[in-house]
Amino acid sequence: MSNPISNASRWNEIALRRAIDAAGVALWSWNVDTDYFDMDERSCELWDVLPSGNLTFADLSEKIHPADRDRVQAAFTATRAVIGPFEIDFRTLIGHKVRWISARGRGSDEDIVNRVMMGVFLDVTGRKQAEESNELLAGEMSHRVKNLLAIASVLARVTSKSAENVGDMTSQLVNRLSALGRAHDLVRPLPGHQGTAALLGDIFTVLLTPYDDGTAFAGRIRIAVPRMGIGEHAATALALVVHELATNSLKYGSLSSSEGVLDVSGSVVDDRVHIVWTERGGPEIADLSSDHGFGSKLVRSTVEDTFRGTITYDWATEGAVVSLDLKAESLAS
Repeated sequence: MSNPISNASRWNEIALRRAIDAAGVALWSWNVDTDYFDMDERSCELWDVLPSGNLTFADLSEKIHPADRDRVQAAFTATRAVIGPFEIDFRTLIGHKVRWISARGRGSDEDIVNRVMMGVFLDVTGRKQAEESNELLAGEMSHRVKNLLAIASVLARVTSKSAENVGDMTSQLVNRLSALGRAHDLVRPLPGHQGTAALLGDIFTVLLTPYDDGTAFAGRIRIAVPRMGIGEHAATALALVVHELATNSLKYGSLSSSEGVLDVSGSVVDDRVHIVWTERGGPEIADLSSDHGFGSKLVRSTVEDTFRGTITYDWATEGAVVSLDLKAESLAS
């Protein structure tokens, strides 16, 4: 006849082990007199060591990330004077692999059993990576908001100087900020590390869609540019350029006419990106090369400073042709 107490003890041991395995808990004990560590199989896997009765704290310290080593050694020494539970998170560096471990136990030499301190290790790498990602995301969002506020402040200041009245300033500023907003909506990671914000073609498509929005003249805007990713800073700057070109076209060029068409084409040659903005079918235009308005200055300074490029205008009577020559590397920033 079986012993019910023995069976209950055995069941409790099995249940405990299953619970420990399910939780991913690794067990350890530390003899405070001999400095020897005794660890279960999961702990040995975490530390990439073989089971051994001669494993010391110094042996494990060699596998702790150099940036955390002194902190962990000081914390473990201090646990002998700390009454109650303790917890410390740190990194291990084994080969080129970094892993986050949380060591938990109960401190104080008082009432210690057989001079052995008990505790657990938890692999918290996933949680730490998630926390780091959240911190990076928060920092990135803060950076973007600050950048947009800075750009908005500059736009408000310079637009006020070029506007004829409050209504004109409001209209110009709202349109420019809306263009920035539409470009910002495109920001997303791209595969292949080709920029970090959007596709070049998406910038033109999204910003020019309001001028080709399903009317009887839909399809008058054609875009054929290289498929390449651009960075957040470049996307914001390019949005301003496209918006100013579209605004001029709406005032004086092909977009002001129901029969006008706009072709945006591009190519990549060596380390340069060439974009040609061609307007046809609009009203005849005069030579606007002497135009020194804020919009023109904004476009030129953006192309030269941000994209390390050039912009040229051909004011042909049948329509303007604007040529952009941009440094390919600058589009990824």
